[in-house]
Amino acid sequence: MAQIHWCGTGLSSGPGLRRLIDAGRAVTIWTIERAQAEAILAGRHAHVADYSAEALDATLRPGDVVVSMLPPDLHATVARIALRRGAHFACSSYLSPELRALDPVARKAGVALVGEVGLDPGIDHLMAHDLIAEYRASGTVAPGNTLSFTSYCGGIPAQPNAFRYKFSWSPLGVLRALKSPSHSIRHFSELRVQRPWRAVSRYDMPLPQPETFEVYPNRDSLPFIAEYRLDPEWRIEDFVRGTIRLLGWAEAWQPVFDALEDESEGAERRLAQLAEKLWRENSYAPGEPDRVVLAVTLQAKRDGRAVFHRSWLLDATGDARGSAMARLVSGTLSLAVEAILAHDVPAGVHAAPHDPKLVKGWLAALETQAQYLAKVDHLR
Repeated sequence: MAQIHWCGTGLSSGPGLRRLIDAGRAVTIWTIERAQAEAILAGRHAHVADYSAEALDATLRPGDVVVSMLPPDLHATVARIALRRGAHFACSSYLSPELRALDPVARKAGVALVGEVGLDPGIDHLMAHDLIAEYRASGTVAPGNTLSFTSYCGGIPAQPNAFRYKFSWSPLGVLRALKSPSHSIRHFSELRVQRPWRAVSRYDMPLPQPETFEVYPNRDSLPFIAEYRLDPEWRIEDFVRGTIRLLGWAEAWQPVFDALEDESEGAERRLAQLAEKLWRENSYAPGEPDRVVLAVTLQAKRDGRAVFHRSWLLDATGDARGSAMARLVSGTLSLAVEAILAHDVPAGVHAAPHDPKLVKGWLAALETQAQYLAKVDHLR
């Protein structure tokens, strides 16, 4: 039986790891914190090993699957070890250029290296693939149509606070991400924003109880036009992948934005001090529930009138099974591991699957992980 080697026992690992063990999979947990691993197991039995790249390298066998829940800068190292041993690899993070460069070697070796199979990226990709496939099959596709695509995801406190956000781990990562420029399409033109908070807008999410949030574009959305396989001839009015936050977030965070604009000497030290302060004042208390919201929408218009308009909507809250973020990240990752073991993922480097059978199967499996998960047709 192929072994699953789960590397890392951080905050997001538990639900997916437990799911694989409960399904009878042979799992080895690699960790530098044995007490953390035992806590995640919650009474279950699995082999726990002290992590090192050398020990993992010596243990892997062809056909095994290595899961990296380690820091993203270690994924490529772990993937190369897996590749060298004829083992497969999976992680929830974005595929880095280093990982993508392994594609020809992985194909030749018959090994699958899979990334972007968490929440965002991950579930959002599945929803996008599903909506675009439905549009293609809808009978409404026409040369004159204009398309608008938006994908917004965010982790927010289930119990809103004055700061309109809470941290599960060090705020430094969140603060640094806010300094990264974004690239998207708005009103048929490329929109480049050096500071994402300068492009905050309101978003009315059509949940069973409609709710208004704030959203902003992040990262570079444009490569996903090809990744989602939009026809090059389609006219794109909007294409935005971004972050969703509670209403009032931009106002509450204005002092943080001011600090992020500071690039004078000692700015990095002051940023670290700010992160410590934010952690003291706005971190989750033990057992406090988090919330995750995700909305992916595709609309096609002809002569200004919508002919196709559908959304995937997700709303999840932390509960006895674990945080909403952990359930959705590692739960999706565990589905990818099972797909690899079932030979449903071809050799090479891949993000979340396009295959309709896998897309529908994974989304159906994820229904139990969210309090609300539904596809909405806005024209009905």
